[in-house]
Amino acid sequence: MLNARLIPSANARTLVVGINESFQIIQEAIREANLHDTVLVRPGHYSQHSIVIDKPLYLIGEGNPRIDAEHQAVELFVVMADSVVIEGFTLQNVGVSFLKELAAIKVRQSHHGSIRNNEILNCFFGVYLEYATHYQVVNNYIVDQADDEASAGNAIHVWKGDYLEITHNTLSGHRDGIYLEFVNNSQIHHNQSYRNLRYGLHFMFSNNDAYSANEFRENGAGVAVMFSREIRMQHNHFSHNWGGASYGLLLKEISDGEISGNYFVRNTIGILAEGANRIIIERNQFSLNGTALDMKGNSLDNEVLANNFLANTFEVVTNSQNNNNRYERNYWSGYVGYDLNRDGSGDEPYRPVNLFARITDQIPAATLMLHSFFVSLLEFSERIFPTIIPATLTDQYPQMQPYAYDQN
Repeated sequence: MLNARLIPSANARTLVVGINESFQIIQEAIREANLHDTVLVRPGHYSQHSIVIDKPLYLIGEGNPRIDAEHQAVELFVVMADSVVIEGFTLQNVGVSFLKELAAIKVRQSHHGSIRNNEILNCFFGVYLEYATHYQVVNNYIVDQADDEASAGNAIHVWKGDYLEITHNTLSGHRDGIYLEFVNNSQIHHNQSYRNLRYGLHFMFSNNDAYSANEFRENGAGVAVMFSREIRMQHNHFSHNWGGASYGLLLKEISDGEISGNYFVRNTIGILAEGANRIIIERNQFSLNGTALDMKGNSLDNEVLANNFLANTFEVVTNSQNNNNRYERNYWSGYVGYDLNRDGSGDEPYRPVNLFARITDQIPAATLMLHSFFVSLLEFSERIFPTIIPATLTDQYPQMQPYAYDQN
């Protein structure tokens, strides 16, 4: 729903910019506009940049006019007022800078605005919000072709924001698809973030946020949530995030969150948890990952409940002999027990930790021996006389059939 502060006044004017119009320069039309007027830009190619919007305005592109920085180290739009809408433009060719975070659209200390329905191509940073609250970034196509992290910006970058909505954006070819630092009480949903060099989504020092129904695929790594609390992660798809240090989801020093209804498919590691505490991980599906869940020993009081673990090379890995988390009523495709009373749960507990996974975690080259007779014998011995893997890491009620979770 559009914020009430963005509804135009009945007395607002429309100032038109174009080759045959009263204004040929966008900045001149903005200068002449009154509060809450509309500046309409006709179709065309505009080699203009550093356009400052310092009053509440609707800046609307008709037929996707192109605003071109021509690879210069400049910004295109700089928003320095509340209640600004930028919609319907193609913004392109903001050059790389190693000194400034140059963006196609930079918003500074502004509130109750909206950036929507734009195409942003080959720009160092796409949308950059700084001290923004009650802002919407909706339905933008932001694509670059960065080759290395040092010369790449982020598609959507937020530094200190509150009550933001970032939704239905397509983000590719940047360092991070979405980067959030000190961002609270915000919603990130229905975005597609793929083929970014580092992360599809990157949280730092952000609390009470939710991201849902997003797709993160073929990134350097899917999502990293670091030094944050009360993050809800629901109904996302993490897929094909491969690499020597890659994962679908990294949890580092976070607490009191929820991970539910997600799909982790063909990642090197589905979830890697380091210092993650009091997280509920439930009703997710882990399929065809190298390791489904890597739960480090400094992760405490987490609950892993009613998930499907299907055809992963390793189901659970840990670097501790102690278990301080709860695993219950999950389906494990590696479980070969029986259910004599037919209550749907296996009669014998299941130990999902694989001894050889511990070895390969320390010595990756040992993976070459994965299906050897020696490894099978080693694992059999460890299950009978556990000395390395935690004896208390068991699922007392392993399910006999996988849950039928809807992928939508």
